[in-house]
Amino acid sequence: MLSRPKPGESEADLLHFQNQFLAARASPAVKIVKKADKRKGEEGSTDAEKPSLQNSKDVVMLDDFPDLLPALSPAHPKKSKIKRACVHFEDEDPEERLESHDQHITAVFSKIIERDTSAVAVTMPVPTGDPFPRTFHRSEIKSEQVKVGYGRRSIFAQKMAARKAAEKAATAPSAAEYVQIKPAALDALNPEGSAGEAPLPSIRDDKAGDFLTSQLPRLVTGEGLGSQKSVQEAQAIHTENLLKLQSMSEEEILQEQKRLLAQLDSSLVAFLKSRRGGNEGQKKELKMEQNSPEEFVESLPVAQHGVGSSLPMQDSGLEEPVRKEENMKGEITDDLPVKPKKEWIHMDNVEFEKLEWMKDLPSPRQKKTKKGMQARFSLKGELIPADADLPTYLGLHHHGEEAERAGYSLQELFHLSRSQVIQQRTLALQVLGRIVQKARAGEFSSSLKGSVLRLLLDAGFLFLLRFSLDDAVHNVMAASVGALRALLVSLDDEKYLDWTFSWYQGMAAFPFVPSNEEEEEEEEEELNGTEKSQDKRVKDENKPDPDVARYDVVKGLLKTRIQHRLRYILEVVRPVPTVVLDILHILTHIARHSSEACSQLLDCPRLIETIVREFLPTQWDPQVAEPGRLLTSLHGVACAGAMKFIRVLACGGRNATARLLNKFEMKDRLSRFVAEDPLDLLLPREEAIRLSTEAFRLWAVAAGYGQACDLYRDLYPVLVRILQSLPGLLTTCRGKSPMIELFVQRATAVVTLLTNVTQTAGYTAELQAKLSSNSSEDGEQIPPPPVAWNQVSGLQPFLETSLKKFLQEISQTETWQTLQPLTTTYVNYLGVYYSACSQQPSVNPIDCLEELERLTSEVLQPLLSQPALHSMWDLLRPCSALCNPLSCSPAPESVCSIASLSCTGGKPPLSLVGSKSPFPFLTALLFLINSITHIHKGLTSKYSSVLGFRGLKDYLHQSWQTGPPSVTPSSAWILRHEYHLQYFVLALAWRTAGTCPDYAQHASLHHCVAMALLSRLLPGSEHLAYEVLLDLAFNPEFLPEGKAGGPEAADFSDILHLGTGAKLAQPGSAAASFSKATRGALLRESYQNLPFIRSCYLSHFVHLQPTLMRSQASYQGQNYLIQSMLLPEVKGPILPSDWPFFPLISLYNKVTNAETRGTVLNSLPLDLVNTVTWNLQWVLLLETWRAKTLQSIPTAAKLARLMCVFLTGSDLFLEAPIHRYTAALLSVYCQPKALDSLNLDAPLPGLASFHDLYISLLEQFEGVSFGDPLFGVFVLLPLQKRFSVDLRLSVFGEHTSILRALGVPLQQFPVPLQRYTFPPEDNLNLLRLYFRTLVTGALRHTWCPVLYVVAVAHVNSFIFSQDSTTQESDAARKSMLRKTWLLVDETLKKHLLYYRLLNAESPLGFDLYEQLPPVRLKYLQMVTQKEYKENAHC
Repeated sequence: MLSRPKPGESEADLLHFQNQFLAARASPAVKIVKKADKRKGEEGSTDAEKPSLQNSKDVVMLDDFPDLLPALSPAHPKKSKIKRACVHFEDEDPEERLESHDQHITAVFSKIIERDTSAVAVTMPVPTGDPFPRTFHRSEIKSEQVKVGYGRRSIFAQKMAARKAAEKAATAPSAAEYVQIKPAALDALNPEGSAGEAPLPSIRDDKAGDFLTSQLPRLVTGEGLGSQKSVQEAQAIHTENLLKLQSMSEEEILQEQKRLLAQLDSSLVAFLKSRRGGNEGQKKELKMEQNSPEEFVESLPVAQHGVGSSLPMQDSGLEEPVRKEENMKGEITDDLPVKPKKEWIHMDNVEFEKLEWMKDLPSPRQKKTKKGMQARFSLKGELIPADADLPTYLGLHHHGEEAERAGYSLQELFHLSRSQVIQQRTLALQVLGRIVQKARAGEFSSSLKGSVLRLLLDAGFLFLLRFSLDDAVHNVMAASVGALRALLVSLDDEKYLDWTFSWYQGMAAFPFVPSNEEEEEEEEEELNGTEKSQDKRVKDENKPDPDVARYDVVKGLLKTRIQHRLRYILEVVRPVPTVVLDILHILTHIARHSSEACSQLLDCPRLIETIVREFLPTQWDPQVAEPGRLLTSLHGVACAGAMKFIRVLACGGRNATARLLNKFEMKDRLSRFVAEDPLDLLLPREEAIRLSTEAFRLWAVAAGYGQACDLYRDLYPVLVRILQSLPGLLTTCRGKSPMIELFVQRATAVVTLLTNVTQTAGYTAELQAKLSSNSSEDGEQIPPPPVAWNQVSGLQPFLETSLKKFLQEISQTETWQTLQPLTTTYVNYLGVYYSACSQQPSVNPIDCLEELERLTSEVLQPLLSQPALHSMWDLLRPCSALCNPLSCSPAPESVCSIASLSCTGGKPPLSLVGSKSPFPFLTALLFLINSITHIHKGLTSKYSSVLGFRGLKDYLHQSWQTGPPSVTPSSAWILRHEYHLQYFVLALAWRTAGTCPDYAQHASLHHCVAMALLSRLLPGSEHLAYEVLLDLAFNPEFLPEGKAGGPEAADFSDILHLGTGAKLAQPGSAAASFSKATRGALLRESYQNLPFIRSCYLSHFVHLQPTLMRSQASYQGQNYLIQSMLLPEVKGPILPSDWPFFPLISLYNKVTNAETRGTVLNSLPLDLVNTVTWNLQWVLLLETWRAKTLQSIPTAAKLARLMCVFLTGSDLFLEAPIHRYTAALLSVYCQPKALDSLNLDAPLPGLASFHDLYISLLEQFEGVSFGDPLFGVFVLLPLQKRFSVDLRLSVFGEHTSILRALGVPLQQFPVPLQRYTFPPEDNLNLLRLYFRTLVTGALRHTWCPVLYVVAVAHVNSFIFSQDSTTQESDAARKSMLRKTWLLVDETLKKHLLYYRLLNAESPLGFDLYEQLPPVRLKYLQMVTQKEYKENAHC
């Protein structure tokens, strides 16, 4: 039982009782019922509608009193708005409801506002004879007295207002009385009359009303005082204000006016203006009632200091905006086509600013400003010129800014895309999609400043489209899909990728990963590829979606799970065919991104099932094929775009292909669309041919992994029938059929399929032998494919026959241009066929060689003699991407976060992928020739004439000398095909070099091409790089200088002083006991060690072994080992540009890492000494005979790499061979041209800071140099005057101890001293360090002659300089001169004072004056005598 509250208990106790009551859930002592709602009748009192106890109201019940009030008149029940707002929930806490409705006493008191009654006069009521106050009757006010204009008021209110007006008029003084008050006020203001010293401000004579206005208060009227003297008090305040104005100058008044206007609110200023305007009527009335206002004005004194003139200015300043506003309203009214009239209802207050849209728009014009104008676009996405005058009915003027200009800006379209109106959102997305499409085509590059795509992406366009995809409205969804397709997909890119699908290695393609992805940190470089990818994936998952999309749009979209939304649209929404095709294009682009993207698409629930079921059915409505029929839905109809998406998805990996073939039943679809002729498919003819083509391409991709080869046995008759029909394409081509291009593409897909099946069958016997051997050493056993060699060998006669017929048309330009893709695949097939045939144990080798001889004599030899083929060699240079870097440059609107091939708009015919390009056919021809010469070496001499074609030699000579274009997605895929042709030319040259005696004339050219190709090959071509290193780069046959007098020529050059290598000597070093070798002898020894050099480099590229194995599987046709058709991600070439120094850099890194871990390597093994020696020998060979191949490496970078010789170990540089070759290379880098190109201030590739490297070199010199002159030259080289002063400050400031060991003789120093002494040093700190080391004896001529000469020259130039300079520098040079004059060391004093010029022949390195010139002597006497006089005065 709960107790009742008792007196004295606090509010906390009451709250405690309340909590106890609510917790006990006891029934209340008062019964609560719901009172019936009188507005709802009796229905509101039913028990069914009674709310719960918590939602009821407290109602007091009275006995014998009805709940419902009687209805006074029949009326409709009113609906309560308040009741509907009181919504309660069942789980709502009653305590919280009570607390929310509780009004504490503080809340009540806070709303009380006390009225100020201090100035209110308390008056007693007027005594009357009536017992009660007299009441007011409406009848006392006549209707005539009620003024019209009170608005919508009741009669009672109108009569009350008339009564108050009558009372006020009765109590107010008359105009005459009011005028009589003024002289009293004036007397109070100026008791001495008009002759007073403080006269009032003068008033303009032309307006007497201004006088009245200035003498009567405008704002302070005294009405709120409530006393009888309110007018006098207001007048006193006004008089005080006038006195204040009288005491201020005009400038002070204006300044105060500006301050007040700046502080006051704009609404308050408008109120003041309205008060002044409202008093105009009163001024006129008073002016009319006054008898003689002119006399009163004349009696006022005139202002003496111009204060009065400022008041009218102030008034006019307040009135000027009002006048302007009235004038503007008048102009607007004049321009309106419909002018408002006073008779119109509710039009008495015209809002002119809202009527401006009715005015005629001004004509657009080009603004003559340096700033660009805002771009505006039409509804078709076209850019509208700034001065274009378009009619308004086009709907392009519905915007606020720049209303006269037609079109919409990007900002306005963004704003419109978030509209609540569906049509506006749809229209905005459609226009943005068209703008993006035209921007990617480059239509705005010459008209707009900046990139439209980059601007849109930075503004969040990608996520605007992603959010719009989630819209429930189908039109908005379709528009966003179209805009997203325009942003991501380039149909021209897809066209050229399909075009190159049947080229040599054309199925493999680089992933569409942007090239600007965030680089891994240095500490992560030691991780392997798997750990890197996993760590990168975790980082991307933790990043926000916008951050990921900023550098990779596709990855950002996948992070938003876009594939799930697209699946929903396809499966549930079932949009129109256009949207379906756009979605398939988007999915295809995502699948090209990476293998991870393919996996995410495959793992998306029901995505692949929906596409296969709906767009690749085995049967569909036959009415689809009816001509002229418009498809309303693609669902349930076979679609070529869906087959292409599956094909691109299969390129993501062999596991993905296996899932597609088996889990998603793509094998059945392949059989369905391959077995039936495309003309018999119940589809439009073009769509049927495309569908059949994509089916064959998908099968070719699967066969490239060694999969789906069992279908070959089942569909063998179909394939044979197709091969038999291929020669008929020649007749179709001559007939100029419009479908010929589609038929040729289908035929190339079929031949590409047979090529991959033949490659797979070529390794069946080998895999069968491995499987039958059951060797325990092998790991996982690979089962052989279900196709044998005898099942594919019968196809070769069909294809060779077709090839002979097509080659006869090579002279017919149009026919050949149409059939060239198919002819290229024929030649590729023959190359693969003969390579595999030679490895079959069931094939007689002699028969194979005879067949190759027959093919050479009957087909290839006549082909090589064709004039049309000669012209194709001549087209290599015009179509080359290396010779024409702009042909593969990124598009103007390409963005770094979206990978693109920049093919929008098509490639020109004379380009590598153009219609007239000879690269695909010549690459296939060279591939076939290399396959033949690899099998039958006796035929090599018959193909040596290929290397002598003039067009090929011109192309090779131009390609290796031209710098390669930057590696981007738009250039990598093109350059890869060009590098294939160059490799096959080099491979043919390698085979020809050993058999043809006259090959030496091409050797140097081909070696230069090989060296350039090594530094350009892209990831995925590791096999080619390995073959070039193995067979070409270090082959003595490609260095004919070694046999043709190259070493002797180098010695002769040194004798003629064309080089400086003979000047270096190493006195006092460990190499002094060895006889000095000439550069020719070193070159001869290096040439003889080429086999060891090759083995050294091959061993240091062992880190590329995993990628090399994958690349070999692709190029050697080992389909059972290929994991993916996607090549590795391109971030640059396989080998760095400075790969000739790679062994030395690798050794330096190993030693540095060992020392970092605390391990000191006191001695180095012999193989490491040999490694460094071979590295230096190879660099010396290249610098002497192939110097142009190393031009891409800066001279500073070469010197930095050579410094690693001294930084590796303690005494490595003292080894005799290393010392000799390092000195020889130093003489090369100290030649005048090399020194001129030396730039140590620019950033160097692979080096974070040259300053840090130089500090390490100084520390190493201090520790282990033993005064070696060669080491000293490397220390002195960076101290030239034109390089950073920080390097010289490091030597003379922190490492002065090395000055004792830098004993490089002047006669053996290879760098002219003028590079150290000119121009004169201007760094005051360094000059002080020069002087200090000389004076203290730390720098002496016997210890460090080079720097001694440099320091003396700079100090002498500084102390005798009389140029105008700062006070600090002037004091410093005079102080140095005085100290030099007082030196005790007469030799140093003589050198510093009498230094004249540098002289390399002099033992000192410079000449001295016999006596100082008069100018210097006079200056010396002036400085020294001044000091003497100052000391004497002291």
